[in-house]
Amino acid sequence: MLLPTSLVGSYPQPDWLIDRERLSKQVPRVRMTDLWRVDDARLETAQDDATLLAIRDQERAGLDIISDGEQRRESYSNRFATALDGIDIDNPGTTINRSGKPIPVPRVAGKIRRRHAVEVRDVQLLRANTDRAIKATVPGPFTMGKQAQDDFYKDEEAVAMDYAVAVNEEIRDLFAAGADIVQIDEPWMQQHPDKARQYGLKVLDRALHGVTGTIAIHLCFGYAQVVHDKPTGYSFLAELENSRVDQVSIEAAQPKLDLKVLRDLPTKTIILGVIDLADKTIETPEIVAQRIRDAFAHVPPERIVVAPDCGMKYLPREIAFGKMKAMVEGTKIVRKELQGA
Repeated sequence: MLLPTSLVGSYPQPDWLIDRERLSKQVPRVRMTDLWRVDDARLETAQDDATLLAIRDQERAGLDIISDGEQRRESYSNRFATALDGIDIDNPGTTINRSGKPIPVPRVAGKIRRRHAVEVRDVQLLRANTDRAIKATVPGPFTMGKQAQDDFYKDEEAVAMDYAVAVNEEIRDLFAAGADIVQIDEPWMQQHPDKARQYGLKVLDRALHGVTGTIAIHLCFGYAQVVHDKPTGYSFLAELENSRVDQVSIEAAQPKLDLKVLRDLPTKTIILGVIDLADKTIETPEIVAQRIRDAFAHVPPERIVVAPDCGMKYLPREIAFGKMKAMVEGTKIVRKELQGA
């Protein structure tokens, strides 16, 4: 399909499911079970219901590739990162976040291993409830390593490498469960470009060892809700041309990215961010269409997936839906232009 549309991953969770007011002030790295408004006995069922709502909203808006909206997660990373052996979730560590503030993070107290699949049921539910292509998302090993306090390995590359082994096992199971695309979220490669160059690609390569399905990677400058001062360019992006990933997801709308950087990724499909998540004004379809057209000087339409800049998690649901619908309508405008050319 020309210019397929997709979310980056997350979609707003209902107010009846999670305390969105508290959630809006943070991106949890450790478990924060007190954010959920539903008791433990009913939580999984409630999360199932929220997932079905997220799927239906995406279908109603007309998206071509559907995610589960990450309805079971307090953040994009903490659900997987705290489900692994070797992590002491009762005694968190500390690290400095992307805003320069200390935050609680998982503490590595032993060898990191995946004891069981974490997201397979999520994909199975998604696959059973839509006939469209589906995408699953997992936190990346480099980012998880940076979001942890290492009290065991004393070697940050070794920490990230064992996270990569766990991610590799999870990705294989997600494809086996029916995922068409698996996206690895690696925002902290942008935050720590020197370390990303030093060992990030090696770790990413290990996470993808033996994987044959379509792999996307998402790099961003942080959620618009919690990171307000964003750079206008990536500190680590062109290096991904030499990675095993098939698709690279970028923020372009809010930071007004110079799209010339896309020329540095000549073999990759670009998941192009065309929805500004810092602005609660819903874009018009024509604004979306122009943002798509702007990329054509640097990458052909055949290598573009249309998406929001980042996850929509922190937007009010009605605004997220409106933006998603505008994204689809704007894409239709450009498709018609291309088909008529």
